[in-house]
Amino acid sequence: MDLTADPGTHGAADPGVPDTTEASPPQSRHSAELRRFVETLLAGLAAGDTPPQPPPGALEAPDDWLAPAAEALLLLLTGQDALEPLSRAATLDETRTALFLCLGLAISGHGDRIHASWLGTAFGDLATDRPVTPGQRALWTVAARGAYGPAGKIFVMRRLDAAAAATAVEPDRWVGALLSGESPAAESPALAALPALGGVPQLAESIEAASRLSHLLERCRQITAPRRPEAAQPPSTAEEPLSVLRSLAGADEQPAASRSLTEHLLDDVRAGADPALSAIAFHVAAPALRAAAEEFAEAAQAAPPSEITVPINGHQVTLRPEGPDADSLAAAEAKIAADGASRVSGRWLAYLPAMLPIVALVLAFTVSEWFAVASLVLGGVAGYVLWRRTVREQAEAGRVEREKAELRELADGAVWALHDYARESTERAETATEHLATLGRLLRRGPAVA
Repeated sequence: MDLTADPGTHGAADPGVPDTTEASPPQSRHSAELRRFVETLLAGLAAGDTPPQPPPGALEAPDDWLAPAAEALLLLLTGQDALEPLSRAATLDETRTALFLCLGLAISGHGDRIHASWLGTAFGDLATDRPVTPGQRALWTVAARGAYGPAGKIFVMRRLDAAAAATAVEPDRWVGALLSGESPAAESPALAALPALGGVPQLAESIEAASRLSHLLERCRQITAPRRPEAAQPPSTAEEPLSVLRSLAGADEQPAASRSLTEHLLDDVRAGADPALSAIAFHVAAPALRAAAEEFAEAAQAAPPSEITVPINGHQVTLRPEGPDADSLAAAEAKIAADGASRVSGRWLAYLPAMLPIVALVLAFTVSEWFAVASLVLGGVAGYVLWRRTVREQAEAGRVEREKAELRELADGAVWALHDYARESTERAETATEHLATLGRLLRRGPAVA
């Protein structure tokens, strides 16, 4: 592109060359003075000061694109014709010159003075298979903040669209970035009293999908909410453009391009990101977010299952709208009874002490009468053991009956909870339809918001 293009000037000026007949300082001295002046100029522009005048000889660097570029920037800032130094700078390095002028005018609040061709030359092409350069990101940032007006934002959006940035990110990653830092609580009042029902996938999926759709809508509302008109000049505290300008001027080492287009877009839609950048990224994400929202709505509108199997007190019971399945309930009760029987097994061990008094009584007649006393003592002990055994069996039998009754009560309660869940499902489906329609309108507003 021709950097010398000027919407208010016809024809092209002679690029010209510096007069070399006069004695001039060495090139290294010229470069040092030039960079010191440019550093002072950039610091003043970022602070909102009046552009300083260059010291004598500061712009006399014939082979350095920065000298005519700085001269052109000074002329543009004062509203003068900058075609001649602009032509010389473009001849030496067109891309750097365009980037220097676009960012310099942006941080000074005069972004409206750039020519469209300069922005295209400075920005270059984006691609998902290579990192975004610091210069591209800086232009992206200041354009999104309004430095170049609506045309600058449209330019960035078109470059992002041309890079197929939307299709480079899966819908799940867009949603994950938008909802980062949030923990959508998937709750259902109908299932709150029975935690076991909340863990059933057939029931939880619909609730979680409706919750995620609701949170996604809320996040999109935040991004598309009306904001106060942005100032033409982006905040001077923004480090991206000034850092790139300092690197172009040689004051800082050029930072390496290490972040991909996808990483920038995902960061821009996270909570707490710059609202201007979020609006641009939201436009890019619109197709993927629409697809994700439709999936959430479809899952939220799913009809309740005709039957489910849930763990109740550790037993798998099948539930239907008409009531618990008789076979599964009977199997669970049989398991409770078997567990109770196993806890009181070995009754024959209680009869062993009862044999000892009989043996002692026989010995009393055959050996010694003292065994008669032992027989009485052992008989008392055996009686106590048998009594304790009987009490334990009765307690265990009562426990089994209570567990069976609790199982039947919880199963009946779960069936009633499923009826409430079905009524909630109808409301949830209607709400999901409304949320999807609202989200669709917000997504259509994306370009206008950006």
